[in-house]
Amino acid sequence: MGADPCSSPAAADGPPGTPAPVAGRPPRLWTTAFARVWAGSALSSVSSRTLSVAYPLLALAVDGSPVGAGWVSFALTLPVLLFYIPAGVLADRVDPRSLMLFTEAARGLSVVSVLLALALGRLSLPHMLAAAFLEGTLWVLYTLAETALLPSLVPEGQIGAAMARSETSSHAAVLAGRPLGGLLFGLAPAVPFAVNTALFLGSTLCLLGRTGKARPYGGRRVLRELSGRSLVSETFDGVRELSKHGFLSRATIMTTVTNLMVNALIMIFLTSSAGLSPLEVGLVLAAGGVGGVLGSTLLSSTEPRNAILFTQMWIWVLALALPALNAHPVLFGLATLITGYTGARNNVAVRTYEIHKVDRSKLGRVASVQRLAVYGAVCLAAPFGGFLVAAFGVHNAAVSLFGVMLAVAVAVTIARFLGWVPRFGGGDQAPPASRPAS
Repeated sequence: MGADPCSSPAAADGPPGTPAPVAGRPPRLWTTAFARVWAGSALSSVSSRTLSVAYPLLALAVDGSPVGAGWVSFALTLPVLLFYIPAGVLADRVDPRSLMLFTEAARGLSVVSVLLALALGRLSLPHMLAAAFLEGTLWVLYTLAETALLPSLVPEGQIGAAMARSETSSHAAVLAGRPLGGLLFGLAPAVPFAVNTALFLGSTLCLLGRTGKARPYGGRRVLRELSGRSLVSETFDGVRELSKHGFLSRATIMTTVTNLMVNALIMIFLTSSAGLSPLEVGLVLAAGGVGGVLGSTLLSSTEPRNAILFTQMWIWVLALALPALNAHPVLFGLATLITGYTGARNNVAVRTYEIHKVDRSKLGRVASVQRLAVYGAVCLAAPFGGFLVAAFGVHNAAVSLFGVMLAVAVAVTIARFLGWVPRFGGGDQAPPASRPAS
């Protein structure tokens, strides 16, 4: 691939319209279409992580109130709870590439509005709240549209590798974006928003090229589609489709529990970090991202097997035992490193399963239901961790998390041997009856 990821040379195979692969040669992953979407998504992910730091810092600098900064952070995360379900329905109804282009252009305009208001000295807290809420909403739309688009961009046999690449870039964006947000804001409050304007422009340009076969929906057709169906019934379609897949249902439950545990653990660490330097705090928080990059990069198999869930569950028990033994920052960091590593491998298996086994006309809805549960746990983790610290203290709060995770692991293991849950040897093998192309 050349220096410009948005203009890599065409591959010999890939989505419809590209030449067939040479006999005896494995299909190539790095098609032009996939390269464009991957590059655009990487830029978009870095931008969203940068803004997650820059918006609260800007609110604190302009409004001078920690409460205002807290409300801006809340405005960034609230759309996850409000809009994942309707966004999944929308991603299934319209051309996902067009939806991604719309979200990136709108996010860029939102950032520009903040930048201009800041330059004119007219920036207010309501403006920042609206911009942060819009950023969170558009990010939800973008991620689900990307999920709906990716299956059409790579050969069937390379979907697992594509999901691993996507997962790696997501964790790398966490590692780079958050420190970058603080660094750029330290230069001047306007700098992160100016940089993000360029990032959103780059992401939009990447999507303007040939990135898969668009669905034949014009503007009026889309409006008819949106008004002619029940959002509630289509939401239940997604829930019903998810329930058909045992592996995906179990993975959703397990990931929801483990996300709640590790994010509560991070909150427990933060409450005990008053005596630590910013570098020490940053290293501990970055450990999960490092583990995620390692887990998705070193992945040798993406076969969605129930054994992945069982193994991950007990690894997380061992990881949470470390800070329960001693509330030392190194042990907190090691726990998040381990959970980041296993969590990334689980994420790749889940995303691969979704594309291989879920009816692609319902992929956005299924992904939205699954991710609402997972990210909803993240939203609840901070108050849950804070409550544990207030009630029991730092060390006992860590012990309590370990106890909950151990109890879940023991209960699942006993249920397995009593025959109440399927064997852990394999995933669901039967493909869905219909898998229309996106």
